Amino acid sequence: MKPMSNKWTKAILALTLATGLAACGNQSGAGTTAPQTPAPAEQAAEPAELTIALDWYPNAVHSFLYAAEEQGFFKEENLKVNLQMPSDSNDPLKMAAAGKVDLAISYQPQLVQARAEGIPVVAVAALVRHPLNVIMTRKDGDIDSPQKLAGKNIGYPSIPLDESIVRQVVKHAGADDSGLSFTDIGFDIVPALTAKKVDAVVGGYINHEQLILEKNGIPVHVIKPSDFGVPDYYELVLATSDETLGKKHQAVEGFLRAIAKGQDYVKNNKEKALDLLLAKQAAEFPLEKDIETKSLDILIPLMDAGDKPFGSMTAESWQTLIDWMKQEKLITTDVKVEDIMRDLVK
Repeated sequence: MKPMSNKWTKAILALTLATGLAACGNQSGAGTTAPQTPAPAEQAAEPAELTIALDWYPNAVHSFLYAAEEQGFFKEENLKVNLQMPSDSNDPLKMAAAGKVDLAISYQPQLVQARAEGIPVVAVAALVRHPLNVIMTRKDGDIDSPQKLAGKNIGYPSIPLDESIVRQVVKHAGADDSGLSFTDIGFDIVPALTAKKVDAVVGGYINHEQLILEKNGIPVHVIKPSDFGVPDYYELVLATSDETLGKKHQAVEGFLRAIAKGQDYVKNNKEKALDLLLAKQAAEFPLEKDIETKSLDILIPLMDAGDKPFGSMTAESWQTLIDWMKQEKLITTDVKVEDIMRDLVK
């Protein structure tokens, strides 16, 4: 769940897809042609194959995918689903745009940025419905409100969105943002705050960095940007390309039905879902069971669409974010809601 940057290239690889049709030959007899033998009625169609790029290494937020796989919900929809971990968390959306994967887990602001640059990607579902990214300060310090951020040094992953978030919060609280300084700490959120290299950090998540800091004996103040004028955007969304959606619309809809069942299973079987996740963890990114347990408890309500089906989106959410990003000059061109989202969830 970590966007590495918001710089996009418009040079998306053109992929040539060839579709072969198998022809059935007629059997010949003594001067006559035998009728073609029909396929058995009970013969099932070949499963539709979908490749899904995760946003980051497997962690609690992906539990619904592994649940859907393990419980046979993909199979019920006649899908063969391949889950793929990216080498860079900025890659999935580019891969989807280029047709290298069918679907990608990405970030709502990143989709707006990409579409503003003419990259033909579209969201088909909202996964985490509220921001996880927050501003954190140490509780043993004196910064316990947005006003006290004024004039301070903020550690961030060198993402313009994060800088805009901090400035918006400070200004909304009635303070002056002109004295803010920003230090690029990459995604070393925990070490930077632990060693007091900066006064505050942004880019850390309430279901990950906050939990790790507190586990290591460093309690933090959390400032939620959506309480101070930043749109309450979808943290994670499921995206595809215009072309893929046109070709695999039915399979995508089946996938959405399957993951809704997967998320329902996770809600009702948290311990089993967590055990399954731990069995799927990446060797290079080992998980801590206590952290992922708490993370799942945080995520489940944030992924709940209430009286709407899992994954539902609203045009209002997209328009509000688009308007704010344009106001903050994070994008410079118009993005039409009807181009960037398709609410396929039923």
